[in-house]
Amino acid sequence: MDSQKGKQEIVYQVYPKSFCDGNGDGIGDLRGILKRLDYLNDLGVTVLWICPVYASPMDDNGYDISDYYAVNPMFGTMEDLEKLIYEAGIRGMKIMMDLVLNHTSDEHLWFQNALRDQKSRYRDYYIFKKSREGRPPSNLRSVFGGSVWEPVEGAEEYYFHSFSKRQPDLNWENEDMRKELYEMIRWWMERMDCPAVFRIQGM
Repeated sequence: MDSQKGKQEIVYQVYPKSFCDGNGDGIGDLRGILKRLDYLNDLGVTVLWICPVYASPMDDNGYDISDYYAVNPMFGTMEDLEKLIYEAGIRGMKIMMDLVLNHTSDEHLWFQNALRDQKSRYRDYYIFKKSREGRPPSNLRSVFGGSVWEPVEGAEEYYFHSFSKRQPDLNWENEDMRKELYEMIRWWMERMDCPAVFRIQGM
């Protein structure tokens, strides 16, 4: 988003789970946001900042993404998201989606492969270190408290996590990992052929 243009925008942040329930199951969702678009438009909102709605075990409110290419069924479907962005565009509103690139969920296939096979190419997608005489590699503390190092079961190794232990950090020094994330971003941009932007976190 252009920095000068951004100063003229009115941004409204939405945490979908608690915003509005569109299907009656007691959980806020994408259809619920869609139902409130006219209300938000009347308020003068020009940008809807939507917290992560990607596939996630929800250990950290969706900021632990297990599949960048899927919408969490809790919030609806890809079609629901596309309709929301389209309908927002008709009203002159933009959608800004949170996209977390600092870490993934520990349920992401990359991390599961990295744990299963030390020779997997995904091993270097994350940050693993040998223990120091049975102790963590350093005394760094995570944002959520406790050590940033989590022991790997059955090995004298630890993996690094800035936040929850269920959010292993990605290794941005790995070129293949970066390429996969860039490809994912291009996939979203092509699919969302309407006024949507991304708020990239962790870069």
